[in-house]
Amino acid sequence: MTSAAANGNDSKKFKGDIRGPGIPSRVIHVRKLPNDINEAEVISLGLPFGKVTNLLMLKGKNQAFIEMNTEDAAQTMVSYYSSVTPVIRNHPIFMQYSNHKELKTDNSPNQVRAQAALQAVNAVQAGGMPMAGGMPMAGGMPMAGGMPMAGVDASGGMGGHSPVLRVIVENLFYPVTLDVLHQIFSKLGTVLKIITFTKNNQFQALLQYSDGLTAQHAKLSLDGQNIYNACCTLRINLSKLTSLNVKYNNDKSRDYTRPDLPTGDSQPSIDHQAMAAAFGEYYGAPGIISANPYAGAHAFPPAFAIQQATGLTMHGVPGGLAQLTMPVAAAGRMGFHQLSGGHCVMLVSNLNPERVTPQCLFILFGVYGDVMRVKILFNKKENALIQMSDGTQAQLAMSHLNGQRLHGKALRVTLSKHTNVQLPREGHEDQGLTKDYSNSPLHRFKKPGSKNYSNIFPPSATLHLSNIPPSVVEDDLKMLFASSGAMVKAFKFFQKDRKMALVQMSSVEEAIESLIEFHNHDLGENHHLRVSFSKSTI
Repeated sequence: MTSAAANGNDSKKFKGDIRGPGIPSRVIHVRKLPNDINEAEVISLGLPFGKVTNLLMLKGKNQAFIEMNTEDAAQTMVSYYSSVTPVIRNHPIFMQYSNHKELKTDNSPNQVRAQAALQAVNAVQAGGMPMAGGMPMAGGMPMAGGMPMAGVDASGGMGGHSPVLRVIVENLFYPVTLDVLHQIFSKLGTVLKIITFTKNNQFQALLQYSDGLTAQHAKLSLDGQNIYNACCTLRINLSKLTSLNVKYNNDKSRDYTRPDLPTGDSQPSIDHQAMAAAFGEYYGAPGIISANPYAGAHAFPPAFAIQQATGLTMHGVPGGLAQLTMPVAAAGRMGFHQLSGGHCVMLVSNLNPERVTPQCLFILFGVYGDVMRVKILFNKKENALIQMSDGTQAQLAMSHLNGQRLHGKALRVTLSKHTNVQLPREGHEDQGLTKDYSNSPLHRFKKPGSKNYSNIFPPSATLHLSNIPPSVVEDDLKMLFASSGAMVKAFKFFQKDRKMALVQMSSVEEAIESLIEFHNHDLGENHHLRVSFSKSTI
């Protein structure tokens, strides 16, 4: 497809856009939208990142094109959604750069509605309308960590609510973590930031959505619901804050728009001075924030259920919101039955049947989460099912690996309708095509708050190596990575820490295959090489 501008007249032209080249553009191609999506909901995907200047809806194809005002805004948006898959009405949404550099739209009824929704948002942005409660807004929109925010209703009007919720968890019989809250609240919209803390012996959180309308909807849907059966009750209020200031990404606080933030090991998660005023609105006076969110709770729940309010199907155990709140391995060790809701199984297709093995899929997908089981289909060996420890990890792996090349073929990764991967019955061996990795020592994300969480990057030609023993020199590692027939283009030890290095391969595909082959390679002296994708180049 050669045209640089997309024309709203001819939706047939858009077939070429499904496999965009990944070159940044102001125009973003959005796929897998729900059938009943409206223009305002699509616009709201782009609003946290900048001004949306044009919109083209292809409702018959469940697709849309969003044009941002700058390429930088588009890059921030694509980068953010590659690590946090947006979900609208329980539909994971996919986006990538379009081949088009700009959108040209016509006067069809479809486009008139889109333009009306855009004009309504732009009028609000230009008009500087105050928020409810008299909170000022920058440029007509409240700012969140430097990003403009706006809430849009179906008619294109402004949501007069704060995008920040204050959440208290009552009857805390079992631990509730930041990740559990993210999993539950993400079902209702894009969560940008979360801060958790304990105050007055209550586990609490401040949670920021991309817009006020979503926050209001989440409050109405989730207030009073139980996370687990008959306990861990959510009490939700709209906050007077318009944005949260998160300094660290760890198990107490997270800014999903800033994966580059430090973990701040052993540091308090929150800027106490900045938050003191916020707590004053609730408590009358600032207090010390406890670093322990569990308030003495230490047992895990005996059952995991799924609440209808989040749009998920029920699994026969009423009254709980949590779906997959601890890894399958941990559940197995503690003797609890795990309900595998929340799409933690992926279907991977277009594999090379001559070369694929469960082990190679375990290592590759293990970069983005803890792989529990892998099954290569007996009669269709170009297809495999991969079960991750939770739905968030499955989304992450899917967004990073779909379309990447492995063994000469482009992978297709989708969420499976299966809720878990069945092991073969005893006596029914399947030639080693199904493997259970639930107790593997190679899981990268077993430890809560592990630094691996903040070092998740898309596949790249440059690999990050660590755990290198002192006796291994540059030539040893170059020869190792060339031994598979790949070409090493560059190599560099870290100046401050020679246990780590970067190695640049000739292509992303070669880097993927090198990671599969050499992750956990025995370098001697009881050192096994650790390999991951790097965001750096040499």
